[in-house]
Amino acid sequence: MPDDFPPLPPPPSRSPALRVVETAFLASTAALLWILSYTPLAPFMRLFFPIPVALAVMRWDPRTGAMALVVSGLLLTVLMGPTRSILYVIPYGLLGYWCACLWQRRLSWSISVVSGAGLSALGLIFQLLLSSLLVGENLWTYVTIQLTGLTNWLLDVSLSRWGVYWVAEPWMVQVVVVGFIAFNSLVYVFTVHLVAALVMEHFRCPLPPPPKWVQFLLD
Repeated sequence: MPDDFPPLPPPPSRSPALRVVETAFLASTAALLWILSYTPLAPFMRLFFPIPVALAVMRWDPRTGAMALVVSGLLLTVLMGPTRSILYVIPYGLLGYWCACLWQRRLSWSISVVSGAGLSALGLIFQLLLSSLLVGENLWTYVTIQLTGLTNWLLDVSLSRWGVYWVAEPWMVQVVVVGFIAFNSLVYVFTVHLVAALVMEHFRCPLPPPPKWVQFLLD
């Protein structure tokens, strides 16, 4: 159920032409941000990937956000090919659309962050599987092997002083991989919320009120 947050004010009357222009502009911005991800600016740009689609939803409605998502995907398909287009749409475009729909309904940050993190984690797993298919190698197995060595080294360093020697089981390593993906997604989506709170405030489309300690950081 929605929390008791004040609803967004109804948008002012705007022409359909403005909707089309803004949709095209935000879709182009999303495509440009994704292109910049192949430059040294990638770590910084990654925080803004979901923002254009989310802004389309917040300024207009979910239908406009879906249009911006589709147009950005088509534009990236033309410029960079379908594979890189899919890697943007899943998870970043869908993440922006999903979170903005929750923000419009004035749901709390805990709901949007947790559900967004779940969507982001599934998207990362999808990207890993798609990359495995394209390169013809099982990248999940490769990551698991790399983390097996790291996990065994950490266990050896931490337990050898007590005279205990323990080799990690395969299922333990799988849990570590899934836990790492979940934690990474949670941190990423929370950071996106912070960025979105600043951006949406500038465009007069505020997010639901954040927790008090987050508001202290924003202030």
